Amino acid sequence: MLTILAFQALLWRAEASGYPEDILAARVAILWGVGLVLVPAMAGAGISGAVMGRGWKRPEIAAKARRMRVIAANGLLVLLPLAIALWWLASKGMVEERFFWLQRLEMLAGLVNLALLGLNMRAGLRLRRPRRMAA
Repeated sequence: MLTILAFQALLWRAEASGYPEDILAARVAILWGVGLVLVPAMAGAGISGAVMGRGWKRPEIAAKARRMRVIAANGLLVLLPLAIALWWLASKGMVEERFFWLQRLEMLAGLVNLALLGLNMRAGLRLRRPRRMAA
């Protein structure tokens, strides 16, 4: 979640500067961050969640698994292609209206993933609490 927040902050800062060089630097940093941090972290979270949740029949576990599938699909089918396309546009100096619309879409998809990860974190914390016995 911190990585996604850092990407969002980096993008807002680069865009606020208005300099194409800052925007390109942010795009390069994000691509490196995706490859070196975000993809391994998401894979680790998915694998550990699947291992830890194996055999559990609670609806919270099923909801967390559904959200992880949406997060993964959003990341691989929306966020990664947009990150590559926006890096390419920035590297060619094509930082114009189309670029900013695609960047807004990317930011929105990133916030969706952030919200879903937050819901999964909340559900995980609730699962750790001891269950109360009915009176």
